[in-house]
Order: sequence, then structure tokens, then C-alpha cells
Amino acid sequence: MEKIRNFCIIAHIDHGKSTLADRLLQETGTVSERDAKEQILDDMDLEREKGITIKSHAIQMNYRHENVDYILNLIDTPGHVDFSYEVSRSIAACEGALLIVDATQGIQAQTISNLYLALENDLEIIPVLNKMDMANAEPDSVKDQIVDLIGCHRDDIIEASGKTGMGVKEILKRIIDVVPSPAGSEEEPLQMLIFDSVFNSFRGIIAYFRIMNGVIRKGDHVKFVNTSKEYHADEIGVLRLKPEERQELRAGDVGYIISGIKASNEVKVGDTITHVQNPCNEAIDGFAEVKPMVFAGVYPIDAEDYEDLRGAMEKLQLNDASLTWEPESSMALGFGFRCGFLGLLHMEIIQERLDREFDMNVITTVPNVSYKVHTNKGEIVEVHNPAGLPDPKYLDFIEEPYIRAQIITKSDFTGPVMGLCLDKRGELKNQVYLTADRVELTFDLPLGEIVFDFYDKLKSISKGYASFDYYVSDYRPAKLVKLDILLNSESVDALSTLIHFDNAYDFGKRMTEKLKELIPRQQFDIAIQAAIGAKIIARSTIKAVRKDVTAKCYGGDITRKRKLLEKQKKGKKRMKQVGNVEVPQKAFLAVLKLD
Repeated sequence: MEKIRNFCIIAHIDHGKSTLADRLLQETGTVSERDAKEQILDDMDLEREKGITIKSHAIQMNYRHENVDYILNLIDTPGHVDFSYEVSRSIAACEGALLIVDATQGIQAQTISNLYLALENDLEIIPVLNKMDMANAEPDSVKDQIVDLIGCHRDDIIEASGKTGMGVKEILKRIIDVVPSPAGSEEEPLQMLIFDSVFNSFRGIIAYFRIMNGVIRKGDHVKFVNTSKEYHADEIGVLRLKPEERQELRAGDVGYIISGIKASNEVKVGDTITHVQNPCNEAIDGFAEVKPMVFAGVYPIDAEDYEDLRGAMEKLQLNDASLTWEPESSMALGFGFRCGFLGLLHMEIIQERLDREFDMNVITTVPNVSYKVHTNKGEIVEVHNPAGLPDPKYLDFIEEPYIRAQIITKSDFTGPVMGLCLDKRGELKNQVYLTADRVELTFDLPLGEIVFDFYDKLKSISKGYASFDYYVSDYRPAKLVKLDILLNSESVDALSTLIHFDNAYDFGKRMTEKLKELIPRQQFDIAIQAAIGAKIIARSTIKAVRKDVTAKCYGGDITRKRKLLEKQKKGKKRMKQVGNVEVPQKAFLAVLKLD
């Protein structure tokens, strides 16, 4: 165990941690020159296309230092705020962390929040200044920021470059010297923490674990503590570039177990595995239960695919424990699922993965957040969906979630960023100048306001320089109303939203105009209305497609033309009673992109 080091890499998105991980793998000879490629650990096509890490990936490296062989277990983590749950799980399985800061951009909001996660778990922090080969690197000012943040000495900061490989040997040496070897004992009963799992259509579910105490051998009879299910360890091994089978693994090791589990609800991330004969006294504290921020309905385009979609969701949940879902039905869309996501990027990634990995075509409804509804009987109801809102006559007041947001930006963009936050009903709480030209703004914002397009707008007004991090702080009373969209007096539940009273009129007007463009013309007039309760606040009309019935009347009396037009009018009226309006999928997505 003295020869094992478990560490993870934490950084803000796009600070070069995947590139640096590639260099570490090459330096330790884990990856041959032939297998080497960009972003080795990112095995999803999506990750390569977008250039971001979505899943944390574990890999074992062997490194010889001063004639001693060491085993290094690296867990690469995502940098985006929507995947911070992945980061928290990786940190729970490690003793040390590389804190990577981009020498051209300095410390960003997500760097700080990931660092706090690591410090809460008492990890040993190794600061690394990456991208030192860039012409616009500012090592001196960024080093000052790092010293201010973690209170280390300037000499402790390793200068490195993921592109050229500078500083990589120094990083490996520092990991061996500074990161403590795992605590735990091989004599104690077996205790293993599951920190991830994947579904393999041939082998069943593969669980990734970190052994805290004890020894596991191939064929052992093991028990999952939380689910109380028992299995035989058919195969155990370590995570190299490809999984490598082993006969036994000891305390401090990170590895995988295959035991022929078919049902996805039998493996829970954060669960403890122990022996059936000699069980451990208590389960390891798993990870905090994930709290979804954004809720949306996911429905199959073809109603017959409902069961397939359920299977796909179960398999996805194995690989992404932060996804939560429950069945629901909608008048307009039929049967589907109400899903909870950590943010809009998370929602987009899940939709994309359903399409690519499981070939599922889905419609996603308008995303919204959860509200606490207080009725006049004194009950509190949690509502994730506007359709679940009680009748207005039973309502006392509604509370909405607020977030504490930290935005770090260049001081040139302070004005526009403040303007954006104030437009979204934000309150400025604090403003701190980190350096002469970098400022940290702290705002209290309603979560419902940032769900749509806040992140994109923030990036565009700050030319990509602002970084954003947030956590939910509390619930506050708000003047919210339910805005319904009616087509020919029929409410379309998939388009209804809960919205602040001050924004309702403007939003309703934009919605009706947008739907007028997107819904194809029919043989009859279609009235599109936005309503709050019984009050209509905006309306657009899609005119009917008309045939020129008077073409055959040339000359003659006007009454003959009128007679034909009246006849057509009656037919249109009858058609309106039997015809129904088909809403194309574009219309459901249009709500997200109203600007």
C-alpha cells in the first residue's frame, strides 16, 4: 500500500487537464506511441466533438521513481459546472488532487468550487500552472492568484505545458512525494466504495470501486450493503487502457468487478461492497444525494417506443448517476418521463446520448425548476411541472429556488454582466477585485431565470471570458403565474410554463408570434392564445389556406359571388370543429430559443 497513490485532476473547463492527462499516460508508458491520440481518456464521441470531459475516467499507471515501482491511479474529472457531481465522486476515491490553472486565463469560478470540494475531503493539493508555452501566458500574476487562493509558496507551483510535455516529470515526482498513500488495512473485513458503473450488453453491469479495507479475490461471495443483494465476483481487475483481469486486489486499489448483474436498480453509486461471510461493521458514507436543478419531460416521438425509452433511461442512469427520472403522462405528448438534470448542458448531453447510444428519438418539453407551493390549508406541495399546479383558488403563495452565483470576469465587462443579472431579477451581494483587471461578482438570482439561456448570454457579452459557478441557497416567495398556450381554445400542456408575473405578458406575446411562424397553415383559421387563468393576454391567428371559389364567376351579379363565399365559410366552420392542430416538434424547442 505504501507504493499506491490515488489522485484526481481538477480544473475549470478548457484549462487543459485532458491534454495533461495524456502526457502523464505517455510519460509512464501506460499508452504506447501507436495508441496515443488526443484526449485518450475521453472515450465518448460527444466528448471529442465538444472538446469537454463529461464522465470522470479512472486509469492505472506504473511509474519507476528512484528504483522503486509505484502504482498511480489517476481519475480525470469534468470541468463544467453541470458535471460537478462527477467531480465529487472522483474526489471521494482519492487522497490527492492536481489543481490545474491556465496561465493565460487565471483562476476561474469552477476552479474555486472544485477546490473547495477537494479541501472538504482533506485532499493534498498540488498546484500546476498549465499552458506555459503560450505567448500570452502571464505566470507571475496567475501565481499570485494561486498563492492567495490556497496559501502555498510560490516555489510549490509547478510550471507545465500539456502540449509540449514540460513539467510532467516534476508533476509525477511531486505526486509520489506529497500525496499520502491510502489509509486502510488488509486485515480488516472487506469494504469497497462504488464510485461509478457502466452497462455492457454482454457482461451485464460493471461496477468501478475503490477498496478502503480488506482483500477481494476472484470468485469471492460478496454482498452489496444498501441493496442487500449477494453475488459472486466472476471477474475483478484493474483499469488500464483496457480492463486487465487480476486474481486479487487489496486495500487502496482502484478496480472493477463483474458479477453478472442484469437489473440496473441493483447497483447504486456510493454503495459499499463487502464479504457475505465476514461483513464490515458499517457502510462507507456514500456520496451526497444528487439534487437536480432543471426538470423537463422527455417523450418518445412514437408512442410504441415507450418501453424502449424506459430501458434506455435505466442504462443511462447507471453511467450517469446524476440523472433522475419518473414516469408521467401528457395530454399532447402521451406517456413519457419527467427527468431531473443538473443544468442545461447536462440536459443537452442526455438527449444527444439517447439518440446516439440507444437510437431513441425524443421530444423534450420546456425545462423548468421545482417550486414549493403553499396552499391555503397550510400544506406544502413540490411542483416540477406547471400541469401539477393546484387550482388558483387553493393557492396561498409560491416559493421559488434562489441561487448564489459567483461570476469572475474581466473588469471591462462588469457593466454588461451586471445588467444581464439585474434583468434576470438578480441582487448584487458582493464585488471583489481579484487583480487590477479581474473582478468577482456575487449575485442572488432566481434559478428559474437562468435555466433558459443565461450561460450563453453571459459568454457572448463577456466575449467568452466570464466564468460562472453557483449553488442553490434558499427558497423565496415569488409572484409567479401559470401561462397557458391555447390552440383553438384547447390548452397544450407541453407548452405551459410557470413564469414571473412581470415577464408574463412579454413572454406570452413572443410565444404566440413564434408559434404562428412554426405551425403550418390548415384549411381553417387557428387561434393561438396565451392565457393566465381565464384571462387572454396575447393572441395571433394563422389564416386558413383558401381556395378561390369565385374564379368561375366572371361578371354577373355580386350576390352570386357572395353565395359561394358564404358556402365556403360554412364548410370552414364545420372543418374547424372536426380538425385538430398538429404541433410540429420545432415548436416545442422554439420556446428555448425565443431570442
